[in-house]
Amino acid sequence: MTPAILEHANITVTDPEKTARLLCTLFDWKIRWQGKAIHGGQTIHVGEKNSYLAVYRGPGDLPDQPASYFVRGGLNHVAVIVDDLEETEQRVRAAGLTPTNHADYEPGRRFYFHDHDRIEYEVVCYE
Repeated sequence: MTPAILEHANITVTDPEKTARLLCTLFDWKIRWQGKAIHGGQTIHVGEKNSYLAVYRGPGDLPDQPASYFVRGGLNHVAVIVDDLEETEQRVRAAGLTPTNHADYEPGRRFYFHDHDRIEYEVVCYE
């Protein structure tokens, strides 16, 4: 049997358009699909041919939640692989975000950042 491949993850955001633009800018992703979604919400699928993030917003205001590392079932971070860690870090800074927790250890180098919704991203480069 061939191992399963992760196709997508679906995350709730305050503004799907803003999040999709950011992800396209940072990672050279494309919008694959967008439209109405469950519970009267809106979803944008942003990524590549075989994998993407679905960024979803339902109706109404979103309550603040405690840090995801302290919530059962919380999304702790989304990790992406890039070819050029330094270029991606420059893009993150140019977007007004702050790279943190730089680490070089096997099997690669990485840093993290939080977006406007406090979603944490890990950027990894396997050289």
